Amino acid sequence: MAGPLLEFETEMFLSLFSCDGLLVAAEGMGIDRVLLQFMRVYSEQGSLVLLLNTTTPEQEYFTEQLRMEGVSHLPRTVTSDVQSTERYNVYTEGGVLFVTSRILVVDFLTDRIPAHLISGILVYRAHKIIESCQEAFILRLFRQKNKTGFIKAFTDKATSFSSGFCQVERVMRNLFVKKLYLWPRFQASVNTALDRHKPEVVELHVSLTPAMRAIQSSILDIMSACLKELKRYNPTLEVEDLSLENTLGNAFEKTIRHYLDPLWHQLGAKTKALVQDLKVLRVLLLYLTQYDCVTFLNLLESLRSSQKIFGSNSGWLFLDSSTSMFMNARSRVYCINESKKRVKLGAEAEKQKLPSASEVKRDLVLERSPKWDALTEVLQEIERENKSSQHEPGHVLICASDDRTCAQLQQYIRHGSDWLLNRLYTRTIGKQDASAAAAAAAAAAFEVDSNKKGKGWPKKGAKGKEPAQRKTSTKSKSRPSLTLTQMVDKEVTEEAAVMGSSIDELLKNEGEEEQLNLDLSSDAYYGVLKEPLTVIHPLKGCTDPHSLTRVLHEVEPSFVVLYDAEVSFVRQLEIYKASRPGKPLRVYFLIYGGSTEEQKYLTTLSKEKKAFEHLIREKATMVIPEEREGREDTNLDLARNLEPANATTNTHKAGGQEQPKEPSRVIVDMREFRSELPSLLHRRGLDIEPVTLEVGDYILTPDTCVERKSVSDLIGSLQSGRLYTQCLSMTRYYRKPVLLIEFDPAKPFSLMARSDFRHEISSNDISSKLTLLTLHFPRLRILWCPSPHATAELFLELKQGRPEPDATAAQAVTAESDVVAESAGLYNPGPYDFLLKMPGVNTKNYSALIRNADSLADLAKLSQDKLSEILGNAHNAKLLYEFLHNVANVPAPMQKAKQKL
Repeated sequence: MAGPLLEFETEMFLSLFSCDGLLVAAEGMGIDRVLLQFMRVYSEQGSLVLLLNTTTPEQEYFTEQLRMEGVSHLPRTVTSDVQSTERYNVYTEGGVLFVTSRILVVDFLTDRIPAHLISGILVYRAHKIIESCQEAFILRLFRQKNKTGFIKAFTDKATSFSSGFCQVERVMRNLFVKKLYLWPRFQASVNTALDRHKPEVVELHVSLTPAMRAIQSSILDIMSACLKELKRYNPTLEVEDLSLENTLGNAFEKTIRHYLDPLWHQLGAKTKALVQDLKVLRVLLLYLTQYDCVTFLNLLESLRSSQKIFGSNSGWLFLDSSTSMFMNARSRVYCINESKKRVKLGAEAEKQKLPSASEVKRDLVLERSPKWDALTEVLQEIERENKSSQHEPGHVLICASDDRTCAQLQQYIRHGSDWLLNRLYTRTIGKQDASAAAAAAAAAAFEVDSNKKGKGWPKKGAKGKEPAQRKTSTKSKSRPSLTLTQMVDKEVTEEAAVMGSSIDELLKNEGEEEQLNLDLSSDAYYGVLKEPLTVIHPLKGCTDPHSLTRVLHEVEPSFVVLYDAEVSFVRQLEIYKASRPGKPLRVYFLIYGGSTEEQKYLTTLSKEKKAFEHLIREKATMVIPEEREGREDTNLDLARNLEPANATTNTHKAGGQEQPKEPSRVIVDMREFRSELPSLLHRRGLDIEPVTLEVGDYILTPDTCVERKSVSDLIGSLQSGRLYTQCLSMTRYYRKPVLLIEFDPAKPFSLMARSDFRHEISSNDISSKLTLLTLHFPRLRILWCPSPHATAELFLELKQGRPEPDATAAQAVTAESDVVAESAGLYNPGPYDFLLKMPGVNTKNYSALIRNADSLADLAKLSQDKLSEILGNAHNAKLLYEFLHNVANVPAPMQKAKQKL
């Protein structure tokens, strides 16, 4: 299916094969094909190669490709299903292995994987390799134990390297490679190869309708106003990143989060509202060009109704541009027939005016999407060409942005625009109008009754409000309390469900899908016509990232209609055509001329080009040390003795002689290897011992146990009560229980905003729950760490001068074990907990009681004077004595009933 490599792909492969490095290619430029070639070479028993950073669907795709090419030693996947005792045998069998990062880290640390036998590591999506991630940890462990194996990394996200200081150099440092291979689309050999067999391209610049153009202009005006306000409230934000052009791109929300997330708890409600508004406006802009007029209006009306119901303070809804947008959006769907005579002033006018508002007749306009007409023309042209051709009819592949657009196109091709738009209208706006009309009719009936009873003006005011109130209540039943952003998301899913159900009905009735005989998952494509074979496929949102590639090679289309533009797929089509030089391929490119859709596509191209130019300049000036690859021990990145700055003060001991330093050890629970902390602890020089712990996450010393919680974990554990149980176990079995609350460095170092603090204690507040936890467990210590780096440094300080923990002892501690902490003495946990709950007993005086009484029965025999002597407090002694000896005041009838029993 993949076919032989093209000239430039072979050049990519050979350059990386001969020397380790990082390969950065343009999106859609066959990076999967190059990786597959490496897998083909190393799929044999004589080599052991690990492939990192791939998802399960990708692993299935690569394995399937190699199977089709007749490779006998296929890649295997090592997950938690493979027992730890069996893993060594799997590793020694060789070939290419997909191993989950957590398992690989543990196997490297415990020497369960034969590191010296590893031929090398292939790293996919290399732009994601940052210092503290699991893959970087694996590469560091590999280089420490194996100096000869190769490391080859691949990525097609050049734009990921354009932000941050020396980003590409940092990634290369974490990958232990010193060569950077750049393959942009404008590279000479790429141009030559692809231009030799270019597909025939027909660009169709579709014009927006006047109403669509007016709506687009209104949305852009509102976005400009929101951006201006955002800059006014936050002058520190980069003006360039907040330009209107960048707002249209996919990376805008990520950029905003990058700037605002660390300060989110300090931001005012206005800034937060503006960020949400921008998100909603971007969705509106997408809906305008992506979907039909009914879907767009339905979303707009949903936003307005949510504003009324939930009192959201989106100021943009009151701008003139907003009014214009609503008017134009409605004019695309319907126009109001004002044939009724207008009655002048007076009470009678009021009576006639209000009922007529609910009885307004709407003439449906239902404006067709301009792209639908263009698509019809294209399909007719293809049909004519197929009829006139002497060869068999060429297959057609239509690619649209997402699943929902594909569903609409399928229905449009089968049933026409009128059927589709009427169906959509009936299911959305028409249904709402029906409920509004019913409410208005009820209001009118109520008004007639009121007038009969002689109640005039006061009821007229009520009558005017009644329809709106009824409409509101109808809405609130169907939509729970949501934010504007959630309203958008809900609107998407609801409408998608409507479209999905109608598709299912069609498939049930017509049964055309089964006749197409395509070996594809049912959710990957929509078959439309049998002759010529026409298939619609979404560009995004598929569970299988290679489903589009599968369809392309399965259907082998002669005609491809790009209903929506996607840079990576355009490149994929170029490679597809170049690898089949003799077969014709015509690509129809539909795009709204002068629209935000076109601008977005051009911005994506421009950003990638700038990113490659930036990388080319950086490559020219990059200074890379000889020992970068870590094949010698001179590479400082492999050193593990990175001490904190104040560690030098500890060397002056025993008369100025430096004591020999023993390797320090931390026992880490297996589940913790999903986090960054073990990697950073290892980098700091601590030996990591992975075991399965029932109590705690990290054991620093024989008596120090740490339970690590991220902020989201902390909130969840406090609400479920799980944290109480964990603290109880730690307090019982360790003398120094520690709760570590670790924050994300990109998020605010704060549990809640200052504005959220209350004067009264509330059981729902996180701060109140934490206070109760510390009151209940006085020995529990809480550590607040702004990042995993800070935690690693803190752990080092906590371990200084203290004995090392024992893994066997730590594993022996379970929630049911009889081993308890020294501080509590050798006592049974049950009676001890009961003792601490008794009146007059606290953490300061309980030990004196334990020394003077072996059991609770002995305690009950002590006199009040003796208790006073032991506790050193007469009041506490009296409370305890009365609790133990006072007879419960049981009513007489209850005593008689007990005697009868």
